[in-house]
Amino acid sequence: MSDKKPTVAHRIADIVKRPYFWAVIAIVILLAINTIKDPSYLDITVNAANGNLVGNLVDILRATAPILMIAAGMCLVIATGGIDLSVGSIMVVAGAVSMEFLKNAAGGSFLDSLAAVGLALLISGILGAVNGILVSVVGLQPFISTLVMMLAGRGLAKVITAGQNTSATNDSFRWIANGYIVGLPVVFLLAVLIVIAVGLLVRRSALGLMIEAIGMDPKAARLAGINRRGMLLTVYIASGVLAGVAGIFATSSVMTVDVSRTGYQLELDAILAVVIGGTSLMGGKFNLGGAAVGAILIATLDKTVVFLGVSSSATPAFKAIVIVVLCLLQSERVRSIFRQRKLALPGPDTTGSGTTGTDKKEAIVA
Repeated sequence: MSDKKPTVAHRIADIVKRPYFWAVIAIVILLAINTIKDPSYLDITVNAANGNLVGNLVDILRATAPILMIAAGMCLVIATGGIDLSVGSIMVVAGAVSMEFLKNAAGGSFLDSLAAVGLALLISGILGAVNGILVSVVGLQPFISTLVMMLAGRGLAKVITAGQNTSATNDSFRWIANGYIVGLPVVFLLAVLIVIAVGLLVRRSALGLMIEAIGMDPKAARLAGINRRGMLLTVYIASGVLAGVAGIFATSSVMTVDVSRTGYQLELDAILAVVIGGTSLMGGKFNLGGAAVGAILIATLDKTVVFLGVSSSATPAFKAIVIVVLCLLQSERVRSIFRQRKLALPGPDTTGSGTTGTDKKEAIVA
């Protein structure tokens, strides 16, 4: 065994190989582009009235919170070899339930807000459980099962709100998205704490290994004694609850649920964040930290699109270009092409004979 300590070059190479490295580089590039347009873009100031931090970076962190929630749940589902297309619809159901409850509540007390949060998460967990039952018990494909819930969920939200955008007033509930602790947005701190808790749960116990085992080889996992149905039900419930948290975050920021726009197409952002973070859509290994980096990238990209004044009609194309380039940089096949080209280049002549390393190999073969 070698006792050599890893050099700085080896450590840098190890960092570059991490799937989310290029996502971090993309975030830096986007922030640099914004800074070129406005040199004060990265400035963070303190609001003299309340002592809270104010700036574009703070806005990006606040926008990251809902994406981070659904990306964390999506990461667990994808690790089992499935997918959850219903997270955006569950978001709007959670928002609709909480807004309707607060609208009909007698007062705007803290207990009312707590009850609204609990009821929204309960309904979200039930919808996630329906997904899990359809996949694990009925045996439907995850794509079909969650697509059905995607359509039914938004319809359920319209039934709950009678098809109208619903608003409510409750200072405690509003504080979830608009409040600050030590100058930082509460919504982002809550999202980080929830992701850390989920990460500790799946990595400090056998739960994470069982989730990965199901995604890698369901038959082998079953022979090893893993309850596949129970695990699938668990991850889909977790995805539903986290989507409900995201719905509460999105709704409490404006205290209004828009049954047509709240959570719209956010399932796509969640999938992108998970893939950018290095989790394979084929299932198996998953990376919650990478998904968090992907969520920050998506939020930064959304803010950059608005800041640069990109036309709303061209916004999807702009985001697609950035994501495609990033995925190409992460691709092992693309990396192998560059490595092969590097190896094919003639080596330097260190013997003074005028022959290259390639010439020497040909001479030896001859």
